[in-house]
Amino acid sequence: MTDHLTIVDHPLVQHKLTLMREKDTSTKTFRQLLREISHLLAYEVTRNLPMTTKEIETPLCAMSAPAIEGKKLALVSILRAGNGLLDGVLELVPAARVGFIGLYRDEETLQPVQYYCKLPSDLGNRLTIAVDPMLATGNSSAAAVDLIKKAGGRNIRFLCLLAAPEGVARMKEAHPDVPIVTAAVDNFLDDRGYIVPGLGDAGDRMYGTK
Repeated sequence: MTDHLTIVDHPLVQHKLTLMREKDTSTKTFRQLLREISHLLAYEVTRNLPMTTKEIETPLCAMSAPAIEGKKLALVSILRAGNGLLDGVLELVPAARVGFIGLYRDEETLQPVQYYCKLPSDLGNRLTIAVDPMLATGNSSAAAVDLIKKAGGRNIRFLCLLAAPEGVARMKEAHPDVPIVTAAVDNFLDDRGYIVPGLGDAGDRMYGTK
C-alpha cells in the first residue's frame, strides 16, 4: 500500500476475483460477483471519511453518536462497465449523488473518445469516487478525472477491480493527487491493451455481449 495505490487483499475479495477471472463463469454469476466485490471494495475506498457527532436518543438514553460529516458523496461511473461497480457501492451509500462519463477506447490508437458527461453539482464540496472495473492503459481513467476536475472536483478517489502497472503509472503521472483502490495489479497489457492475466472485457462479461 502507498499513498497513491491501495490493493485490497482481503480473502473474500481475492476469492471472488478468482471466480470472476475464470473464463467459464456465467454472465449472471459474473454480475453477481461484481456486485458483491464492489461492497467489499467500497469499505476501503470510503475509509477515512470525515466524521462528526450528533445528539441522538437510543431506547435507553441520549448520546453523542458518530456520523459522516459534510455533503453527500458523489459517485461517477465510467460507462459502461463502471455501472457494475456503481450498483454495489450505491447499496452501501444510497444517498450518494451519481454522475456518468461515457468514454470508449479507439481500438487503433487506444485513446479515449468521449460521448457523454453528466455530473452532480457542487463537486468541490464532495468526496467524488470514480468507478471503472478495469484500469488498463489509464488513458480513459485519466480523461474521466480531467472532466471531474474541470467540473470542480477536488477530493477524488478512483475505484477499480483490476489494474495494470501501465495504468497505475499513467494515473500517477496525470493525477498524483487521486488515490487508487483496487483488488489486484496484474502483470502487463497485451498489444490490444487488455490486462493480462486479467478477466477479459468486463463490460462484455457483465452484459453478455462477448
